[in-house]
Amino acid sequence: MAGNEKLLKMKKFAEKYAEKSGYRLNPDPEILEMILEGLVNNKEEYGRQYCPCRSVSGDPEEDRKKICPCFWHHQEIKEDGKCHCQLFLAPAESD
Repeated sequence: MAGNEKLLKMKKFAEKYAEKSGYRLNPDPEILEMILEGLVNNKEEYGRQYCPCRSVSGDPEEDRKKICPCFWHHQEIKEDGKCHCQLFLAPAESD
C-alpha cells in the first residue's frame, strides 16, 4: 500500500499535468486513488511511474512509452474521452 505522502505527491503531479494540458482528473475518488496507488507502487518497484494499466516488459525502449503520462494518452483522450487507465479525462463539455 502506498504511503499517504507519496500519494499526495503523485496526485499533485497529476493535477499539475492535467491543468497544464487542458485535461481533468477522474472525479471518482476510488478510481483516482487506485490509479495513483498503482503509479506510486510502480515508481517504488521499477523506479519510474509506469502506467498501472500497462505491463512493464523489461525492454527500456518499449517501457519508456508507458511512463505516465504515457505515449498514447493524447490520442486515447481524443478518441475515447479518457486515457487507458482513466486517470486523465477530456475537458468537461460546456453548456
